[in-house]
Amino acid sequence: MLPLLNTAASFPFMVRGLKRGDLDAAIGRMILWGLTLAVCATWLSYRDPAATDRIFLRGEAYRREMFAWVMTGQGAESVPSVFIPQQARQTAVFVALALASGSVLAMPMGAALMNYMGHYVGALAAASTHPAQAAALAWHPWAVIRIISFVVLGVVLSLPVLSRVLKFSVDWRRARRLLMFATAGLAADILLKSLLAPAWQRLLLRAAGW
Repeated sequence: MLPLLNTAASFPFMVRGLKRGDLDAAIGRMILWGLTLAVCATWLSYRDPAATDRIFLRGEAYRREMFAWVMTGQGAESVPSVFIPQQARQTAVFVALALASGSVLAMPMGAALMNYMGHYVGALAAASTHPAQAAALAWHPWAVIRIISFVVLGVVLSLPVLSRVLKFSVDWRRARRLLMFATAGLAADILLKSLLAPAWQRLLLRAAGW
């Protein structure tokens, strides 16, 4: 239920912006929503990682996977042949849900992703010698780019359904430019992750003090 409740708190504000014809405001509101989820999930998991292991969907599994990568450098995060297909499948599902449902189903998926990513960050900070440094580094730059790209995709791809159902006009030229921006962001995510993940793991390991 948590991803659904997360989405219910934000979705009406996105729709209000879209109905007013302000696509940028709708995206800005959803980026603020993503930032809020990140801060809350990180803080809750820093305070009580055992509890958030259970609260956040896939929280424990993702935390274990990422902790193993931080400790050893071994794992999907550093292997493009593994993480690229994973991310491609995830993106395809998100896009399909957004187009089919006006993002009503895609945004809860995004909330679940944000929650378990924030859980990993908070839990890592709680287990680290230098919590603030570990938390800052654990929001990997490529992950931040990916989050913003997903937000833009979620808003833009909601337009075909929402504009018909709610009867509002759309600046399709602006929407196409934003779609290109999001696609470039997903490509940058893969490139940066491929180049930086091994070095980033060593930075995280030092910050954790393990």
